[in-house]
Amino acid sequence: MSGAAQLADDVVARIDRDELIRLVLDICNIDSPVGHEAAVAERLYGWLRDEGFAPRRIGLLPDRYNLLASLPGSGGGESLLFNGHMDTYAPREPDLVHLDATRDELHKAWIEDDLLVGDGVVNDKGPIAAFLIAAKAVRGAGVRLPGDLLLSAVIAETAHEPYDDAPGAVRDAKELGARFLATHGGIADHVLVAEGTGFGLVWVEAGKFWFKVTLRGSQPAFYTPYVPARSNETASPNMIVAAAKAIGALERWAARYEASHTYTCAGGTVEARAQIGAIRSGDPTRPFLSPQICQLFLDVRSLPGQDALATRDEIADVLRNEDLDATVELYVFRPGYEAQNVGTLVAAVRESHRTVFGSDPQPAPAATCSMWRDSNVFAELGIPVINYGPRSATHAYRRALTIESLYQAACVYARTAVAICSREKRREGNH
Repeated sequence: MSGAAQLADDVVARIDRDELIRLVLDICNIDSPVGHEAAVAERLYGWLRDEGFAPRRIGLLPDRYNLLASLPGSGGGESLLFNGHMDTYAPREPDLVHLDATRDELHKAWIEDDLLVGDGVVNDKGPIAAFLIAAKAVRGAGVRLPGDLLLSAVIAETAHEPYDDAPGAVRDAKELGARFLATHGGIADHVLVAEGTGFGLVWVEAGKFWFKVTLRGSQPAFYTPYVPARSNETASPNMIVAAAKAIGALERWAARYEASHTYTCAGGTVEARAQIGAIRSGDPTRPFLSPQICQLFLDVRSLPGQDALATRDEIADVLRNEDLDATVELYVFRPGYEAQNVGTLVAAVRESHRTVFGSDPQPAPAATCSMWRDSNVFAELGIPVINYGPRSATHAYRRALTIESLYQAACVYARTAVAICSREKRREGNH
């Protein structure tokens, strides 16, 4: 057995399953909906400091910051950064998206039989706890690896995006999170983003283009007693009514778009998707006026290398063919990427997975490659990056991970850290 393999076994033997459970429950019971990550960030900062990882706060805003900590190497080795996000998506107050955004499963965590239940457990504080406990085991082994091991926890992965706010009025956007971390020192030779992939290895992710479609009417904002007789949606003075025709046309376009936009590579399969996620029009305090304006907001997932402006023009043509007076504006542009030069990291994770599970990892479901994740930040910067982590089999209706899956993740993360950080770094000019 090689020295690195023996060290990996020693490290894994130090992973305390009960300690992992305690940390998961601790941080997942600190509610951290996007925009409110400060309390959990402070708890993790304290844990990292107490465990000897010398954490730094890296952020643009005083109450919203990312964490970067390290286990310095002895020198000459390759470095590895673990990354996960602290924010969760569900708001604390009722909204017009969820039937019940305030239910416990979205804001708390608990044990049920062999499960750790809670949205934060699944996405993404459970995997953060797994790589922190793995890093603690590496440190506890008392052998200094040649390469640096870095740990990061970021905000704003599930961020809201501005659409027509005044400059300076916005306090949320993805730029606050992994991108701010990376451009302020949070990089390494390799990055492992601990997101749910069902333990598949993923190094391609979808992009996302958000479009605002504005429908404009040419007739007055009629007072209800004077509304003309109905004819059809296009002739209606009410742009909410006209939007019904636009929605039908956009839904038919989305079906064609999805059927013709798939990208498959060794790192996974991206299946582009599109939906209308919001509508804005009228005044609920004065519904006696027919709105002259209606806005639809589209989330269009894209393939790596896809032209956002061509997609915008395609949507505009669809609406023009329906005789609708509409403008289409691109208001969020976040391309997707296939990460490059990932062979070393892929081999290390695959071998670590094989040792823990006794079999090769299975391909990840296409849906897990068809999201926009923080791995895109590192891929765009040219850093080899993969997504790898446990995923709930019941994610659509029950947010929970098995205790065993988080323990297995910690074991794979620990073995990967030893494998990567034991490698001699190849310097420029060396052949």
